[in-house]
Formats: sequence, C-alpha cells, structure tokens
Amino acid sequence: MATQQREGRLGIGIVGAGNVGPVLALALAGAGHAITGISAISEASRERAETLLPGVPVLDVQEVVRRSELVIFAIPGAELPQLVRGLTETESWQPGQIALHTSPEHGYGVFTPALAAGVIPLALHPALIFTGTSLDLGRLVGASIAVTAPAPVLPIGQALAVEMGAEPVVVAEADRPAYAEAISAATEFSRAVVKQGVDSLREIGVDRPDRLLGGIVRAALEEELRAAAGQAPDLDV
Repeated sequence: MATQQREGRLGIGIVGAGNVGPVLALALAGAGHAITGISAISEASRERAETLLPGVPVLDVQEVVRRSELVIFAIPGAELPQLVRGLTETESWQPGQIALHTSPEHGYGVFTPALAAGVIPLALHPALIFTGTSLDLGRLVGASIAVTAPAPVLPIGQALAVEMGAEPVVVAEADRPAYAEAISAATEFSRAVVKQGVDSLREIGVDRPDRLLGGIVRAALEEELRAAAGQAPDLDV
C-alpha cells in the first residue's frame, strides 16, 4: 500500500476489520488517502484485512487512533458508546482528529464524550449489504451514504462519501433512529419474502428456486423503487 499522499489527503485508521471497514479503507485509498493501520481481532478479520489491504499494519485500537487523522469505527453500534468512552478515559484522542462511525442507529452524538478533546464527529452509513470482498467497491459506486454531522463539518462527511464513489444523503441527528428502523425493516422484510418464496418452490421440487425468483424479485423491487421516485411503474397486466 503506497503511503505517499497528495496535498489535502488524510492518514486514515480503521477500527474493525469486518465486512465494511476494509472496503471503505480500500475506497479511500483509491482516492489518495493513506491507510495508517487497522484493528482486527479474529483470524477471519485478519485475513480479510491482509487480503484487501496488503501491507497495512494490524494494530490495537489505541494505536490506530494515535496514528490517524481520521478514524473510521466500522463496528457494531452496540459496541460504539463503550469504546468511545474508553478512548476518552485513556486520553487517546488528538485535537482536530476526525472520528467517523458507520452504524445506522447512531448519529454524531455518540462521540459526545470525545468532543472536549477536540474531536470532529461524523456518522456515515453506506446503505449497502457488504460481502467483505473487493466486489463491494463496484457496489459502492453510485450507492447512497447517510451523512449526519454538525453543520460546520457536514461538508467533510459529504466529501468523504463522494470520494468513496457514493452519493451523500443528509440525515438529521434527530432522525437517525427512524432512518435505522427503515433500513432494518427493508432489509429484514426483503430477506424474509425471498426465503419464503425459495422454501415454497423447494417444497414442490424446483431445483434452482434462486434462479427462478431472481429476475422476478429484482424486477418487482425496481418497479417499487421507480414508483417511490415518482416514476410511473411499467406493469404488464
């Protein structure tokens, strides 16, 4: 991984080597930023980090924070408040450092304990299902990223989303729980409907229910999304 940076580029650290963190790091590295380090605990996460970010050091969380101008917390939302408090108590933050998380349910308020240390808080949630492979880079292009930030630094969050190849969508701090609920409902309902259809087709002996349902499901979703965007659906009646 090249460490030479263009003017205005950041040293970026990643906390969490699940499906999301390494992909976002790879996207930002492609925009010219330097990846300073990534934290990874499990063997699978270490392998993912080494595959997507070869040469990037695997470090503990405090060292990732110490080395980085921008820290991306790509961890489950339930773990985020405690981690932020812990880093604040150990005085790990740096003045002017950007802290960004990818959890849908939290806004930038989760970083409140770190504000006294001069941290700039951002919340960016890519509206995607990540596989943790380089295929996600293509899916990220043109996807939406929900950006929540204090007004003075909102352009920073929007610019980072654009650098990832995505489209920033501003979500207010107070609306973040409703946003998370909508994302969760859409994801769970879609999965449940597809599973029900697949199971029903298997019961009647269809060998490849995924192939049979694939085109129908994609077309139905596209029509509903077109309708939501104000376009007349093209229905064959």
